Amino acid sequence: MAFPEPRPQAPQLPQHLLRTINCQQGAVRAVRFNGDGNYILSCGSDKSLKLWSVGRGTLLKTYSGHGYEVLDADSSFDNSQICSCSSDKTVILWDVATGQVTRKLRGHAGKVNCVQFNEEATVTLSGSIDGTVRCWDNRSRKSEPIQILDEARDGISSLKVVQHELLTGSVDGRVRRYDLRMGQLYKGHKMKGYKLDCCLSNRDTHVLSCSEDGHVYCWDLVEGSLSLKLLVGTAVVQSLSFHPSETRLLTAMEGRVQVWSAEPEETEDEAPLL
Repeated sequence: MAFPEPRPQAPQLPQHLLRTINCQQGAVRAVRFNGDGNYILSCGSDKSLKLWSVGRGTLLKTYSGHGYEVLDADSSFDNSQICSCSSDKTVILWDVATGQVTRKLRGHAGKVNCVQFNEEATVTLSGSIDGTVRCWDNRSRKSEPIQILDEARDGISSLKVVQHELLTGSVDGRVRRYDLRMGQLYKGHKMKGYKLDCCLSNRDTHVLSCSEDGHVYCWDLVEGSLSLKLLVGTAVVQSLSFHPSETRLLTAMEGRVQVWSAEPEETEDEAPLL
């Protein structure tokens, strides 16, 4: 007689608040883990970009160079570069160690909502309210983009690069999928409603979404059921980012960033809030 296999343990979700970081850069427009999850990037309405340690919430570097609020940022795979975008219509490449601007990319006709490196950090992709995605060659000193994707009928609100494919979300209600090697657009599916910042968990088991009611909603990707309703605060949850390998979550509300984990942190000394 064979005994039934035990049910697999449900994946844990980050629901314990480890620390809150007072970023002191106005409203935090976006918060992101770097590639290995050891650092935090926070984008401020005061025109600054800040780099923090995850472990203690310590400020490591402030990057100043944008002319208006910073809306998104990304770190290269080797942590040597950061790209950021802003309402000032520019994309900036930064040297992480020195904090210096290495390139300032101009060409968008409106504020730039989202930015990301490709996997090798040889190309920076930026999406703008002007309805275009621009691809910039990081190895060239030319000021023009190497490719412009202009199929959207309204502003680009989000983008995601996975290997040689690009996914874009637009205010026109459509998601578009491109093969960057071929410059080819795959047919997208239509969406209705407003864009909210969302992400997948590190094991791709759950979808997490921001909300205007102060919660983060965690949905089971297979069953479609609500697994967790995480109360962050009383204001709008403006941004979130899931750790690439651990069960940790970043959220941004007003001028603060919250770090969440599946388990309470075992600390030697309590890290002070900044």
